[in-house]
Amino acid sequence: MDLLATALPALGEALSLIFHPQQMMFLALGVLLGLSVGVFPGLGGIAGLSLVLPFMFGMEPVSGLALMVGLIAVVPTSDTFASVLLGIPGSTASQATVLDGFPLSKKGEAARALSAAFVSSLFGGLLGALVLTFFILIARPLILAFGLPEMLMITVLGLSMVAILAGRLPLKGVVAAGLGLMIGTIGEAPAGGSLRIVTYDIPYLLDGFSLVIVGLGIFAIPEIVALLRQDRAISKSGGLGKGWLDGLKDWFANLWLSIRCSAIGVLVGVIPGLGGSVVDWIAYGFTVQSSKDKSKFGKGDIRGVIGPESSNNAKEGGGLVPTLIFGIPGSGSMAVFLGGLALLGYDPGPHMVRHNLDITYTIVWSLALANVIGAGLCILLSGQIAKLTTIRFTLVAPFLFMVIAFAAFQSRQSLGDLVALMAIGALGIFLRRFEFSRPAFLIGFVLSYQAETFANMANQIAASRFRRSFEEGFDYIASPIVLIILALTIVSIIIGIRQGKHILGAENPPTGSKRAPLIFLLCITGYVAYAWVDALQIRMVSDKIFPATVGAVTLIGCLALLIRMMLVPETDAIFADHEQGGEDAEAPHGLWATLGWFAFLLALSSLLGFILALGIFLVTFLRVRAGVSWLQTLLLSGFGIGFMCFLAGILGRDFPPGLLQEFFDLPWPFT
Repeated sequence: MDLLATALPALGEALSLIFHPQQMMFLALGVLLGLSVGVFPGLGGIAGLSLVLPFMFGMEPVSGLALMVGLIAVVPTSDTFASVLLGIPGSTASQATVLDGFPLSKKGEAARALSAAFVSSLFGGLLGALVLTFFILIARPLILAFGLPEMLMITVLGLSMVAILAGRLPLKGVVAAGLGLMIGTIGEAPAGGSLRIVTYDIPYLLDGFSLVIVGLGIFAIPEIVALLRQDRAISKSGGLGKGWLDGLKDWFANLWLSIRCSAIGVLVGVIPGLGGSVVDWIAYGFTVQSSKDKSKFGKGDIRGVIGPESSNNAKEGGGLVPTLIFGIPGSGSMAVFLGGLALLGYDPGPHMVRHNLDITYTIVWSLALANVIGAGLCILLSGQIAKLTTIRFTLVAPFLFMVIAFAAFQSRQSLGDLVALMAIGALGIFLRRFEFSRPAFLIGFVLSYQAETFANMANQIAASRFRRSFEEGFDYIASPIVLIILALTIVSIIIGIRQGKHILGAENPPTGSKRAPLIFLLCITGYVAYAWVDALQIRMVSDKIFPATVGAVTLIGCLALLIRMMLVPETDAIFADHEQGGEDAEAPHGLWATLGWFAFLLALSSLLGFILALGIFLVTFLRVRAGVSWLQTLLLSGFGIGFMCFLAGILGRDFPPGLLQEFFDLPWPFT
């Protein structure tokens, strides 16, 4: 009762602040900005918040809060457009949505998938805010109970989703995840700063690869190239299929799933540093494990959209708990949000919850209201935006290449971003071709840094406690929470191994000769062996133990695959090669010729700068590849260049410069 007596007056005051016309206007403005930013793959909430941060100086505090919260709330909703319509993860939080959302688009059910996703996001956001309203008063003991061993186990639980997403051959999934983990260790080690795989001669790689570039390279480029080779619309039927009302019915039929995945989103969001990098995979894995019929997952099952999307927006509510109670950012966007709060004169932490509970609830319920406005707008627009899937893809692809190159460059503002994007894109194409699980690779990469960091820190603390007494050390690493999460992880792996072969694998994958799959596996084995030997040569134990252990396990997986390849005939599923049959083999355009267009844009950018290169690329592509008239070519090219200049101007971003800019001082946007 004391809690209610404290919460209800503060909640009433917060609602009166939120529904003031001026705050509603700023909230709506934030929602529109969030929708605009979220639609573009790779930009996400950090870019959007960075855009509004300069305007926080001198703003009325509640108005500033409304603007920032409106933007944060809807990015996880609007990034669904790219995931469902184009097969490109709009952000780190929408990677799992691609697995079933994009196949639904290909079936001509884009509107249904989008509406189900938006209703799920809306429900997750509202449930997250409702739970947060009361949870924020009692959350401190729970957050403090999560030490390093518990956070490490949550990360391991995320990695266990590889078992579900491994596809037909679990061993291929293990190798893909191991490769992702090893690539995630490239650069300076987080503990001691030792160099791994790189030298100071290649400064770009000292910080490793950016998640934006890896996400775009592994998912976006392979899918765009595959669709461009077909020279038709994304939707095979040429229509949108079932409308948004059917998506609403789908969500209602799976309401209990949506509730459970929203709860997962809140709980994972509460833990600082995890957030969007793991929650959608845990929710997707739970959705698969809790379903009786698993045969359609990865091929267009609406439940594979509802589960992750319910957790995404609920995670934003959970992420506010450590941010507001302790001043600890739950994610990258929350870190920028903390900066915005400081500019508005607020000091997040126990003091704020104790003495400014009304402001705390203003943030929480602004988040809920922004979800309602954002999801409503998205549902209204989904039918129109879904028509993108009925347009001939050859007319869409050059603009996607344009946006992806621009988004990748924002990672570090270096031409190395474009080279890295091309290299990771080629790897993604090979993983797709030979049926190595790309989701498993991405999970490995995403969780590599935090798995190593938590493991090192937990190991150091545990070692010091074991030196005092065995009992104290054992109590530290085997707390009740650790044991519960460990049990969940083991159950997840067992179910995943049993059921994973029914998910993401083709019924009868096309196979050809042994040569191409064997060469690719030998390349993976060679890289992992090199990285493993490199790790063993590092002197500092804390810097080498993680890559050495992961490398050894991955090498064992590679060798097991090689032995199996030698023992089975070339018709075995281990030799899956999509260039030997199916859509890819029958495509009217070649793989490397199609990828060559993207390479052409990136090569021109390195010579002439992005805008000049873009003009030449668009005109050449639309005339030669798309075969449209000169009038259409000039109009579409002008639109593309104008749009990029507008976007860069609004976001305050630069374009990739080329060799030309080193010799000539050109005006913007040619700089």
